[in-house]
Amino acid sequence: MNNEHNCPKCNSENTYQDMNVWICPECFHEWDSSEPAMEEESKEFIVVDSNGNVLQHGDAVMVIKDLKVKGSASGIKSGTKVKNIRLVESNDGHNISCKVDGIGAMYLKSEFVRKVS
Repeated sequence: MNNEHNCPKCNSENTYQDMNVWICPECFHEWDSSEPAMEEESKEFIVVDSNGNVLQHGDAVMVIKDLKVKGSASGIKSGTKVKNIRLVESNDGHNISCKVDGIGAMYLKSEFVRKVS
């Protein structure tokens, strides 16, 4: 079957055309079939901290709020500095992979950290 009009986001075959735009009723994605696919743009994602600063691999961040840690009696205190973060793409919002001293490897949400120099 022709997959020319499959949804580029969810690859659904259940799509329809409305004027110049194709619409996917499953994920509600709309696209113009005459424009080139934006696959390169979807591979690169941007992660920002609580102040709106763009984060990159290897940055150092500081936790701005006391965070509870599952399976641990202690949590992460506000002001804890975390070095050498790695950015990961996730569906649940935990987009920073890091190692916290005294706790170990874990994932953090970028909304609870701020970038430090």
